[in-house]
Amino acid sequence: MVKAVTFLLFLALLFTFSQAKSIVPQPQQFRSFKINNTQNVKSCSYTVSITTSCSSTKYTRDQISLAFGDAYGNQVYAPRLDDPSTGTFERCSRDTFLILGPCSYQICYVYLYRSGFDGWMPEKVTIYGYNTKSATFYYNTYIPNDVWYGFNLCNGASVSTM
Repeated sequence: MVKAVTFLLFLALLFTFSQAKSIVPQPQQFRSFKINNTQNVKSCSYTVSITTSCSSTKYTRDQISLAFGDAYGNQVYAPRLDDPSTGTFERCSRDTFLILGPCSYQICYVYLYRSGFDGWMPEKVTIYGYNTKSATFYYNTYIPNDVWYGFNLCNGASVSTM
């Protein structure tokens, strides 16, 4: 009986003092993010699918922009994806966009920019490129106003801050 109590006490202490760390990346603010010059080159097409969370506001009139790229400085920028008159970014919806930009290697970062008062919660963003595997980034949180917000999974490579 003493051994069982000691073992249970040991397990209780182990669970109390252990710190679980999420291995699922979470989106972050990137205040110093800048659009770079490669975004003007339009030689490849990308299909971007954005799913709006069922927990989002019913619709948004906010301005939504997108930037994504690879670890080598190739960046694709879409300054305005929103169009309230067509129901873009309504709750529980999926919107698909064809975006032209420079050819890239594997997409490893994506940032969304929201400007407005309604608020908006994307569930996920999936990017399909010509010569790359699809890349999916899971948000499931409201995008803050007037700041680039997203993921940089480029393993230490530099994303444009100039």
